[in-house]
Amino acid sequence: MPTSMKGDGHAAPAAVSTVGLRKSYGDKVVLDGIDLHIPAGSVFALLGPNGAGKTTAVKILSTLVTADGGQAQVAGHDLAADPQAVRAAIGVTGQFSAVDGLITGEENMLLMADLHHLSKQEGRRTAAELLARLDLTEAAKKPAATYSGGMKRRLDIAMTLVGKPRIIFLDEPTTGLDPRSRHNMWQIIRELVTGGVTVFLTTQYLEEADQLADRIAVLNDGRIAAQGSAEELKRLIPGGHIRLRFTDPAAYQRAATALDDVTRDDEALALRLPSDGSQRELRTLLDRLDSTGLEADELTVHTPDLDDVFFALTGPATPNQPKEALR
Repeated sequence: MPTSMKGDGHAAPAAVSTVGLRKSYGDKVVLDGIDLHIPAGSVFALLGPNGAGKTTAVKILSTLVTADGGQAQVAGHDLAADPQAVRAAIGVTGQFSAVDGLITGEENMLLMADLHHLSKQEGRRTAAELLARLDLTEAAKKPAATYSGGMKRRLDIAMTLVGKPRIIFLDEPTTGLDPRSRHNMWQIIRELVTGGVTVFLTTQYLEEADQLADRIAVLNDGRIAAQGSAEELKRLIPGGHIRLRFTDPAAYQRAATALDDVTRDDEALALRLPSDGSQRELRTLLDRLDSTGLEADELTVHTPDLDDVFFALTGPATPNQPKEALR
């Protein structure tokens, strides 16, 4: 089972690690032997198209579904041998809220405190602290059915935190939220990680993974197509380039002659040069322009983004499907 290294050189278990995890439903193979290693105190994002197996992976790792094969450890506990210890260490928040809309936010919190066997005094103190932390104090006495989508999602996370989980599984936590609520949720996730919590995130928003995740895995057809940091994944994909635009046609012509491997856009007076986006390569280009006495009126650098990575690994978007909202 994969481990991470402590500063003293001794191996310590990762927050989540899997080797060869498999799951099928009838003839349909959903997970086809996936390996994951998620260090404690980090954000891990699992991306993939609909049906790729993201939610199934979360269900297995949170003990809701049993794997058909492979090994997994969560919070240092073997998933198959000690699922109860795993449950005690984790929290799960899905895209469909567990909030009871018929009772108040505070009552939802106190109910969760009872489920965790907290005393009445400890339950009230914990509820008040978490409602304040998630900016829900003013709404605490109101029925949860009156909450906005973002407020319900925050209450859902507050309820999850009652048990002080070390690892939180967030299955598409910002689906359906407006941009402001989504950014508020991002800040909450960052604060959780700062507090030492490990976050396992599935998301349909590529920007969300780019903003939050220390490590990203792309799941496709039940297998991990690639994993690494956002920057590492972006470097897998060709297509980076530098674009030089000129207003003087004569300068444009001289630059097109002086520079190697350029693609011309004569109508826009623009040149496109392949680039990996590195500072070294940009400096070399600027030195070349200086040496020939040329100066572009506009210079832009394009590096592949997670959209490019996603489509390269999972196939093109379907018509009318916005690429930033693919699952």
